[in-house]
Amino acid sequence: MITKPRAAEPASWLLLLHQLPAKPAYARVKLWRRLQALGAVAVKNAVYALPASPEAQEDFEWAMKEIAAADGEGMIVEARLIDGLSDDAVRGLFKSAREADYRALAKEIRAVEKDAAPAQVARLRAEAARIAAIDFFGANGREDVEARLAALTPDAAPVPASAPLVSGSGHVWVTRRDVHVDRIGSAWLIRHFIDPDATFKFVPAKGYKPRRGELRFDMFEAEFTHEGDRCTFEVLLQRSGLDQPALTAISEIVHDIDLKDGKFARAEAGGIAALIDSLAQADISDQERVDQGAQLFDNLYALFKKPRR
Repeated sequence: MITKPRAAEPASWLLLLHQLPAKPAYARVKLWRRLQALGAVAVKNAVYALPASPEAQEDFEWAMKEIAAADGEGMIVEARLIDGLSDDAVRGLFKSAREADYRALAKEIRAVEKDAAPAQVARLRAEAARIAAIDFFGANGREDVEARLAALTPDAAPVPASAPLVSGSGHVWVTRRDVHVDRIGSAWLIRHFIDPDATFKFVPAKGYKPRRGELRFDMFEAEFTHEGDRCTFEVLLQRSGLDQPALTAISEIVHDIDLKDGKFARAEAGGIAALIDSLAQADISDQERVDQGAQLFDNLYALFKKPRR
């Protein structure tokens, strides 16, 4: 008997629909920059898309927070079909955007490839890692950029009293399920420097009502979460008064991976992001992600504490 091949399932997309007031104009520019940094593409007027994933949901939720802060309105919806566009057409929008990014970066590399300074190489590599992280469909141009970067001169590789952040020890720290870099790093920071006997609870992103005495982090209405353009790790670090160069370096890496804005252009961000992604894709619990991620952050901390030569 001849059976027909089963038709491929339609792709699943997350759509961010939003409306912002006309003024102040900078709010629109700020949101546009954030969406560009996330790798989102405009599929309609004021409608941006990302391939559906827990990380994309989280990214759009933070964008929604910015929209609300600007007195705007918005919603996030998951769609199998986008009106007027095929899945291939939407993928084409993503590929075109990343190909333009790769072309621009290749042009920058060509301009300095004969006499690139270590700081320039580090910045270019960080930008390549940032683009690759939002290259969801394998756009052309990545191989050219990687080859040009490999030909450049390698760059060089770039203690503990703290004010108590919370009274006592052994608190229950609550955060959202499907932990990624900011929550994994924050859990490591909490247990190693803030609350050595901390335990962690992982709950749905919406609808959870905290119990008495619980401390929430990296979730909406949490005691410790994003503030302005700072990720939760940075907020915990600043509020705890921990003033260690090693922790500052780690906070910059977490920021660049989590917010995808390239603010610190940390050359290490691309490699660390890949390791965190491997944890996120493994068939393990959130607690196991936190425990295995702790080893990664232990190694980073040891690296950055070593005296520079």
